Amino acid sequence: MEYLTVTGARENNLRDVSVRIPKRAITAFVGVSGSGKSSLVFDTIAAEAQRQLNETFSAFVRGFLPKLGQPDADLIENLSTAIVVDQKRLGGGSRSTLGTVTDINPLLRLLFSRRSSPHVGAGYVFSFNEQGMCPGCKGIGRRVQLDHDAMFDRSKSLNEGAILFRDFAVDSWYWHVWAQSGKFDNDKPLADYTEAEWKLLLHGSDEKVELAVAGSKSMKMDFEGVEGKFTRLYINASQEDASDRKKEAVAKFTTSVRCTDCGGTRLAEAPRTATVAGRTLPEVCALDLGSLHAWLPTVRDPEIAPILDEATTRIGALIDMGLGYLTLDRETSTLSGGESQRIKMVRHLGSSLVDVMYVFDEPTIGLHPRDVGRMNALLHRLRDKGNTVLVVEHDTDVITAADHVVELGPHAGTAGGRIVYQGDVAGLRHSGTLTGEFLHRPVTLREHPRTPTGRLRLTGASAHNLTGFDVDIPTGVLVALTGVAGSGKSTLVREVLLPQHPEAIVVDQSAVATSIRSTPATWTGVMEPIRKLYAKATGVKPALFSFNSAGACPTCNGLGAVYSDLAYLDGVRSTCGDCEGRRYTEEVLALTVDGKSISDALDMTAADAVEWFTAKDIRRRLQAVVDVGLGYLTLGQPLSTLSGGECQRLKLAGRLHEQGNVYVLDEPTTGLHMSDCGHLLGLLDRLVDGGSSVIVVEHNLDVIAHADWVIDLGPDGGDAGGRIVFEGTPAALTTAPGSFTGEHLARHIAAHAAVPA
Repeated sequence: MEYLTVTGARENNLRDVSVRIPKRAITAFVGVSGSGKSSLVFDTIAAEAQRQLNETFSAFVRGFLPKLGQPDADLIENLSTAIVVDQKRLGGGSRSTLGTVTDINPLLRLLFSRRSSPHVGAGYVFSFNEQGMCPGCKGIGRRVQLDHDAMFDRSKSLNEGAILFRDFAVDSWYWHVWAQSGKFDNDKPLADYTEAEWKLLLHGSDEKVELAVAGSKSMKMDFEGVEGKFTRLYINASQEDASDRKKEAVAKFTTSVRCTDCGGTRLAEAPRTATVAGRTLPEVCALDLGSLHAWLPTVRDPEIAPILDEATTRIGALIDMGLGYLTLDRETSTLSGGESQRIKMVRHLGSSLVDVMYVFDEPTIGLHPRDVGRMNALLHRLRDKGNTVLVVEHDTDVITAADHVVELGPHAGTAGGRIVYQGDVAGLRHSGTLTGEFLHRPVTLREHPRTPTGRLRLTGASAHNLTGFDVDIPTGVLVALTGVAGSGKSTLVREVLLPQHPEAIVVDQSAVATSIRSTPATWTGVMEPIRKLYAKATGVKPALFSFNSAGACPTCNGLGAVYSDLAYLDGVRSTCGDCEGRRYTEEVLALTVDGKSISDALDMTAADAVEWFTAKDIRRRLQAVVDVGLGYLTLGQPLSTLSGGECQRLKLAGRLHEQGNVYVLDEPTTGLHMSDCGHLLGLLDRLVDGGSSVIVVEHNLDVIAHADWVIDLGPDGGDAGGRIVFEGTPAALTTAPGSFTGEHLARHIAAHAAVPA
């Protein structure tokens, strides 16, 4: 057998790691979060494969490609070209939909150009990015318009500052046009305006207004209304060339509404209304993929058979990935990281390339256990074509289906970065590593569920695919909201629970900060007391210990790295050559506390920092980070490098001290090793026992088994879901008829039953 070999890898926390990876096989990389899996697979192996591929291009072409540094390793041999299928969300802007990104929309446009009634024209006439776009919204499906509630305080008059936008404020040039028009009582609150006065203020009229200016002069101005002027000067102005102030104004004082011309379908009238077999193109694109897959064969005839066969194949592949609940008109910006990754996988499955190295980053994220088997089948198809498949994964079903396993550890951060096992799955079971130990740990259902303290009543749940049901969610207990992907779990939380119970705290996986200067130290609030501690001990100003202020390295401005923007390519981050990534000037780095500089302090993990710092405030905040399983994060790590699961747990850490709240967590086990799930469950139990209510949207069977109460939606996704399949205890769920979750939970409990020693 051929092997890909890595010798002496030292990226991030890797400690001279050497490993042999079989080619044309599936290798699962396992270990706790922060053990070094991504450093080995992505930052070393995949990065070197990409760098070597770029080196094959001419110097001219390389000038347009990102300058990739060589990974810190002694030798990497026998590499194949790497295709990285990660969880970066699909971009493409507001014009990109699932249909466009998968190239299914062009096939449907061809179908309608051949068979629509009435006949409209060629395929591009049905494109909302070309001739078929709605003239009202230019194919976006939405219009940006002035938000009246944000622009006006209707309890005030013009003289009292009823117009809240500062460019239109009292005594501004524009304000005088309305105030000196003679058409309004400037002391009359806007709430008392007649319909005609309100319309005049918003839209103006085709008249001139004579304005008194300095001295005795006057000038005539068009009487343009507030909405008309703001639309012309700010909304319709090119946002690409707009100043930050203009962009901020548009963001603050506008709202996005569905286009009234096309009803949000993006298309002009002719392509919007033409039908095939009684359905318009917008209606076809609004079908969930399962329903569309069933409809296409009903319009098949020999002439259009090749078009329909190709569309059916592509849609079938998406359904096989557990995405049958999606619709083609879904904007790609609204897809989760896991959904984006699985859509990318579909693209590669149709490829004829062989001897390629595919690298996957936790492809089961967001997948119900029912669909993990499908994912494994797809990975095996890639392997059987003659490709090498590397998977970073925590899911036991994926690990046990791999040909080869590499475990890093034994723990996270500085306590990890070593190979603790490499071999087949059978050997992993008896390896004594954390993964080997937890693969066959006993799992039991909660025997004595806690008694609810009350209930959250949800009525008329009918958003998206929800079927209009009422449901009571018990409070004071741990509730698991379950069901296959697309069954309606997130819709129930976001469209029903939150509007009816706005006091609930949703802790999701969105980014915790947008600035590349944000770190765990700044986000948790410990950076300021750390600066003061260093200032007091060394007798200088606290500002010197801020990497955003006086003490920052002038070359990288305290970032520790230089970022290169490469337009449509991914930006490149390279370590600052002057401060060597330490963020500060040499003068600041020479100031130490107990032998550690401020840079050394930021290089400490949260777990180490809890032990090293003695100040109670610092320890309390960092202990919460450790409690949510993020003890391996360094205090100075950019938050932009955190995964969705890490972001969620960091947000949770900031709210652990609160009691008596309703918490809603969206798949909190994302990115967690099975050994860390126990810590998370202990944390959730502490929240509940402290008087809070916790609702987890989860696929993880260990979490479901541990819950007090389960609400299972389904039975399937999309139009075949949106109903309550089961409400009750986890024990009762294992025998519930028609529940995929119950079926897999029963199997999981049986497979991990406690065996006598």
